[in-house]
Amino acid sequence: MEERADKGLAFMLQYENVAWYENGEVRILDRRVYPRRVEFVTCRTHGEVAQALTDMVTQSTGPFTAAAMGMALAAYECRDKTAAEQLSYLEGAMYTISHARPTTVGRMQLITGGCLEAAKAALAAGESAVDAIMAHTIRSNNRRYNKVGEIAKYLVNMFPDNGTVMTQCFSETILGQMLKECRNRNKTIRLFCPETRPYFQGARLTATVCHDMGFDVTVITDNMPAFVMEKEHVDVFTCAADAICCDGYVVNKVGTFQIAIVAKNMGIPMFVSGVPDKGHPTHDDVRIEMRDPSFTLQAMGVKTAADGVKGYYPAFDMTPPSLVSGIVTDLGIYSPYDLHRYLENSQLGPYEMVV
Repeated sequence: MEERADKGLAFMLQYENVAWYENGEVRILDRRVYPRRVEFVTCRTHGEVAQALTDMVTQSTGPFTAAAMGMALAAYECRDKTAAEQLSYLEGAMYTISHARPTTVGRMQLITGGCLEAAKAALAAGESAVDAIMAHTIRSNNRRYNKVGEIAKYLVNMFPDNGTVMTQCFSETILGQMLKECRNRNKTIRLFCPETRPYFQGARLTATVCHDMGFDVTVITDNMPAFVMEKEHVDVFTCAADAICCDGYVVNKVGTFQIAIVAKNMGIPMFVSGVPDKGHPTHDDVRIEMRDPSFTLQAMGVKTAADGVKGYYPAFDMTPPSLVSGIVTDLGIYSPYDLHRYLENSQLGPYEMVV
């Protein structure tokens, strides 16, 4: 068995601590309450997995692993049916899981579709679809983590020794691999993490991973980036993306756009880790998910606004290519205006493209 690619990463980046299928259940680390509480949401149907995704039990690239585990659970649910009936059931599960959140439907379809193909091959050979999907998911995770490790090498090249790096939201695998690469090179960096309201992914997840892996990390509120960039002499602003459109627009957690504007104004480079998404040839076809506006009127469950006050909550924003210094891929750093060249050269599979 090949070595697991999550070796040496923080607790919440270990495969079992993202999402895991076992014995007819999927356990998903509840990132809404982590790290103050370490709790798992248990799903006993693939529909419950889809609901957990909608409810943002897991965020960043966590949903992609959870989606694959949800397909394994769906295979378990229909295990006593004929092969044809199992495939029909899994096709329905693929649709349900992939459409749990509108902004990431394209990538979710690629991931769940890969699971479906693994199940088809297993059923044709008279083997277990559940086992096949699990094996496929672990192999895919290993390939993805290793490919992201290659991205990390190019990204860390952009960090000066004893540099200061600002992040945005929670960039999952690339964050862990970036820190691991810094550690391997004995490169010291300090990090500033905007809190990322209303779910506080920066404060709870990014900062926790940085701390767990032994790095100097400071949490700031979402209205402090400009002051901190100037006062603390930030060298690099970096983030991942929920989608990188082929026209160079970067779709990421709301707030990325405004930090990019400040960074550009101050002459600080912005590097986005990831690869262009073939499912989004231009940014015009991206649907920005509007979430429950009441979340902006509270903080971690404590209401902060008066009754009757309205909220507004777009989950993502789009940063134009004019503000992006480079897209950091496994093949090197590309101009956001030249992403088609990456697609012509890349040998990545669809699941490996998720960072």
